[in-house]
Amino acid sequence: MLYVGNITIGTPPQEFQVVFDTASSDLWVPSVFCTSPTCVSHVMFRHLESSTFRLIRKTFSIEYGSGRMKGVVAHDTVRIGDLVSTDQQFGLSVAEYGFEGIPFDGVLGLNYPNLSFTGGIPIFDNLKNHGAISEPVFAFYLSKNKPEGSVVMFGGVDHRYYQGALNWIPLIQAGDWRVHMDRISMKRQVIACSGGCEALVDTGTSLIHGPRRLVNNILRFLGATPRGSKHYVSCFVVHKLSSIIFTINGINYPLPAQAYTIKDSSDDCYITFKGNTASASTETWILGDVFLRQYFSVYDRGNDRIGLAQAV
Repeated sequence: MLYVGNITIGTPPQEFQVVFDTASSDLWVPSVFCTSPTCVSHVMFRHLESSTFRLIRKTFSIEYGSGRMKGVVAHDTVRIGDLVSTDQQFGLSVAEYGFEGIPFDGVLGLNYPNLSFTGGIPIFDNLKNHGAISEPVFAFYLSKNKPEGSVVMFGGVDHRYYQGALNWIPLIQAGDWRVHMDRISMKRQVIACSGGCEALVDTGTSLIHGPRRLVNNILRFLGATPRGSKHYVSCFVVHKLSSIIFTINGINYPLPAQAYTIKDSSDDCYITFKGNTASASTETWILGDVFLRQYFSVYDRGNDRIGLAQAV
């Protein structure tokens, strides 16, 4: 399950569907230079049709969890809703790998500028620096079980999308949307992150990712059976499974079983925890859309912190 939104690039505007991604910092879309099969099935930017386009003879490449791309750097006018960034640096893909069958054309990165591969100023920074938004914040509301209704908001927070308090969590350091997590528990028993760990709050990831060994423990704990690349439980037992609780900055964020299981096309329920081969020395978890559907999230660049509240 992915959340995509429309933006336009160029004069006159050409429309693209992009993933708004808090884990990366670059905007890119497919170009007519691209020869990969993936590009052909998506909207490709026709640079010759834009009067405000300029190409920079500079190449770059980005690797994501799910694929990688190579591209060239360009500048043009980019619009997100009624926000306009003129002469915005962005990437045009010339090759894409591993993005087969995905529902989006490109990616719009919302992480800090130091993580940019194109070496430019990311779109959010441009909007912020040019006074296009009143506050240096953006926020996500991800709808639970219907395709419409998800919102990304820039420059402020709409209080209708959450209930109760908005809890602020300081970033481990400015430069990445990563926070310290105290523990992950279930039925009052710590099941992962026992001595504390790091959590990357990632709107561009669908599931919850963690070190394979710990994820396997959780899957065993839930009595899940492997089939293909997923682990399943009977949909009839979902209501009996306990919530998994993420404790961040001293506050508990429970994820009920209805949230961490997904019913697939053949009416079976799979667990949305996925094991990664641990490369990081620090235990790291990625809190993707499964977590963010449950919790409205605010990203505050002015104070280098993330806000979480119960989504409505």
